[in-house]
Amino acid sequence: MSDTEIEIVVDDPTAPEADSPAVANTGSVDVIVSLLLLALAATLGYDNWRTGISWDSTGPQPGYFPFYLSVILAGASLYGLGAAYLSRREAAETFVTRAQLRRVMAVFVPTLLFCLATQFLGLYVASFLLIAGFMRLVGKIALWKSLLTAFLFTAITFVTFDIAFDVIMPKGPLEAAFGY
Repeated sequence: MSDTEIEIVVDDPTAPEADSPAVANTGSVDVIVSLLLLALAATLGYDNWRTGISWDSTGPQPGYFPFYLSVILAGASLYGLGAAYLSRREAAETFVTRAQLRRVMAVFVPTLLFCLATQFLGLYVASFLLIAGFMRLVGKIALWKSLLTAFLFTAITFVTFDIAFDVIMPKGPLEAAFGY
């Protein structure tokens, strides 16, 4: 029996349209990511070189192992740049379309806002807003189900971490109002 005979195809009504225009091609993304990783490797390498990358009488200095990891990262980045240069034919392939990028941003932007909101509202309020928002806006789930699920998840998380295990989590004004 071949693999095509057992393949099940299910149409996804929420899938991005196939004719959506390209936003970026594979080659440009490969080059940009390799350059960003090379810049990160250079920054980390310099910082670790500054703290010491040799051996002293007690063993390796603090930057010894991280420096050589930075060298490996730089080598991998240079390899990625070389591979992107040599494979120009595959570089013309579409990496992401506008419709696909819209779906990714629908998850990335709220998650980024969650990280920022955690600083001001605390982990639990920000988690409540993220879960309720995702369920309602992305999942198209009824408002009462979204709010109930977000509340229960946040309450269980609070009881588990703050009360049972006494783990210090980022708090906001709501927790302060209740004395936590």
